[in-house]
Amino acid sequence: MDRFSSMSIFVRAVELGSFSAAADALNMSPQLVGKHVQFLEQHLGVRLLNRTTRRQHLTEVGSQFYERSRNILAEVEAAEALAAESRAVPRGKLRVNAPVTFGIHALAPVLPKYLSAHPEVSFELSLTNRMVDLIDEGYDAVFRIGELADSGLIARRLGPYRLVICAAPSYLRSHGVPSKPDDLRDHECLIFSHTMLRTHWDFEGPDGNVSIPISGRLMIDNGEALLKAALAGLGIVLQSIELIQSSLETGALVPLLPEYRVPTRQLHILHAPDRRITPKLRSFLDFASSEFGSHGPV
Repeated sequence: MDRFSSMSIFVRAVELGSFSAAADALNMSPQLVGKHVQFLEQHLGVRLLNRTTRRQHLTEVGSQFYERSRNILAEVEAAEALAAESRAVPRGKLRVNAPVTFGIHALAPVLPKYLSAHPEVSFELSLTNRMVDLIDEGYDAVFRIGELADSGLIARRLGPYRLVICAAPSYLRSHGVPSKPDDLRDHECLIFSHTMLRTHWDFEGPDGNVSIPISGRLMIDNGEALLKAALAGLGIVLQSIELIQSSLETGALVPLLPEYRVPTRQLHILHAPDRRITPKLRSFLDFASSEFGSHGPV
């Protein structure tokens, strides 16, 4: 006899209170139910059930074995359900939130690939630099840049988020070219009003790590608007490579401080800690890991 099947029949007999009730539920004879229980008892070398003509009750060992068996069967059922979900076709609406610059320049360009691969999924993308509440605001997943707070959400770490420091040639002609991070104290910096970037810019260089306090007359909460200001020659900007890349390629902006590296920032995608993830969410989490690089769960 199969031990797992016998365990399942034993648990059913305990829960239904008799061999005959278990037999009716499992579409087999009471004698066969009894044989499965006897097989377990012989295999384990202990008595699990004491039976009379009118009732049955668990022995002490039988009670412990029942609890363990029930937990094992529940885990197997959950594992089988997970496997079934992985075969299911992703469908339904996905609501995702992302920071504005990342959403426009990194996420939105690859969404057609995801939607083409999953034609039964519709997608609602919200872009904001505000820290949204995933559960209260009804999002399936959110992208976060920077250090994570202890929110109780499940985080999947993606690839590093790269930043570039640069300025327009017209600004550099008027104000000079900084040769080291400390020179930024005397320059007009275009300030991004989210995170620590509004007060300090960090660099890694030949002499180690430095954090430079920055100042400027223009502070904006939107990377695209800061890019416009940088292109107009209003100051030095520190923004993501996705936002800056095309302007660097055309020479409209010039990279600065080549001997120093701006530390990358962490990029994660977060979702609620549900025990079973829907096929649509799982498909998007895997897609995000593939597109933006994955180092696995935090």
